[in-house]
Amino acid sequence: MTQPFRYALVGAGMVADVFHRAAAASDGRMAVEVVVARSQDARDRVAATHGCRMASSLGAVLAEGGVDAVILATPPDARAAMVAACTDAGMPVLAEKPLERTADAAAALVARMGTVPFGVVLQHRMRAASRAARDAVDGGALGAPRLLRVDVPWWRDPGYYAQPGRGTLARDGGGVMITQAIHALDLGLWLTGAPVVRVRGGTARALHDLEGEDTAAALIDFKGGAVGVFTATTAAYPGRSEIVELTCEHGTLRLGGGALTVLHRDGRQEVVGEEGGSGGGADPMAFPLDAHQAVMLDFAGAVRAGRPPFLPASAALPVQRCIDAIARAG
Repeated sequence: MTQPFRYALVGAGMVADVFHRAAAASDGRMAVEVVVARSQDARDRVAATHGCRMASSLGAVLAEGGVDAVILATPPDARAAMVAACTDAGMPVLAEKPLERTADAAAALVARMGTVPFGVVLQHRMRAASRAARDAVDGGALGAPRLLRVDVPWWRDPGYYAQPGRGTLARDGGGVMITQAIHALDLGLWLTGAPVVRVRGGTARALHDLEGEDTAAALIDFKGGAVGVFTATTAAYPGRSEIVELTCEHGTLRLGGGALTVLHRDGRQEVVGEEGGSGGGADPMAFPLDAHQAVMLDFAGAVRAGRPPFLPASAALPVQRCIDAIARAG
């Protein structure tokens, strides 16, 4: 039997539990071998819940060895030093979104890793419905994309922003765009398949007390003539699933909650997948594990086979550049 691919997980916050559960449900194909957490309380809690080995620093894990790759599930302000340490050790890295607080800083991380495998967790692209939507666009039967609509009407209780650093520029790089809406916006940009040439938009704090924005809106112009409309908020009580909709010359692709509906202009309708949770309501972790698991398994296979991952870290740069442009416009 092939030995499980062994991950070291850096971070013990909310999203870290998703990686634990995704690995545990992989039928022995991968494992979270060790978790790095600075707080003793966090180390005790994770060890009691998941039964894995604990470490107080990434440096200790890299020196000891025994893992095949590192997952960075930390706030983005902690990434630069960790990426440098992994690069120097030749250790592959899979990083949660966003890579860094700004697009320039993210690009610097990609350059720093060089040829060491470096992936990013933009798991919406891994959903079966998303892959089917991309195949439909690439197949050409729907014609050229003309209008992208991305709407993220989410809700976060004001207490969500009470955690020190959450929603700040220094730790997170911003608010709803870079922390919540980045997945849906990335999916829309990926489906459209054309570079962004101009952004007009604005940001606001509609309800929450945070340094970054809880609301954003933009018009996006793509090379080739397509237009995008993007809205995102964490102030839309009680929160609903995001919508990513791409209208092409001969029909519309609509993604919502993990399901794809294809509406052909000749009246035909196709549905791929089933709608599930998206984390848009009161519980930010209310979403299925399969997409995270797919990202982890693909990255493990890429490292073992010496091939590029489906989601290289560089894949995150277009959406981070778009988010930066909207923030500047606001």
